[in-house]
Amino acid sequence: MNAFARFMTPVFAALALANAVPAAALEAPAGKVILTVSGKIAEKNTATAADFDLAMLEKLPQKTFTTNTPWDKNPIKFTGPLLRDVLAATKASGTQIKAVAVNDYATTIPLADTKQFDMVLAHKMNDQPIPSRTKGPLFIVYPFDSKPELKAKMYEDRSPWQVRTLNIE
Repeated sequence: MNAFARFMTPVFAALALANAVPAAALEAPAGKVILTVSGKIAEKNTATAADFDLAMLEKLPQKTFTTNTPWDKNPIKFTGPLLRDVLAATKASGTQIKAVAVNDYATTIPLADTKQFDMVLAHKMNDQPIPSRTKGPLFIVYPFDSKPELKAKMYEDRSPWQVRTLNIE
């Protein structure tokens, strides 16, 4: 073996090993857990689920839009990560999401909705954190004004507030 080959062999071996090492696991929350994603997910930070604190959600790309909602008289500005980005962070692979609120209200959202619509997991309304006593800290919001079909009641029913868990089925 020539000198170049002796030098490059360990380099190639190191590169192959580096590419074989799986990506870093989802970080553990440092603050209060405000969302738990479970079910058909590949990326977890507990034995059975992916827990998120607000800082983790804020590290994801943020989307802001203003829309009218069925619950308010005036348009509201919502900010948060796209729901599809939260699911991508957990490597979700199911066909539907069972979203459960603090008061145990539950709704089922087709996973396809997250690809078709720019839904956010809002943590801010009108640039302010969403208080727990109202609709917070997390609220799944469709961009209701973006497409006429989103005015249907089924999308209203798929927009829970005070979300605490997402179970991917």
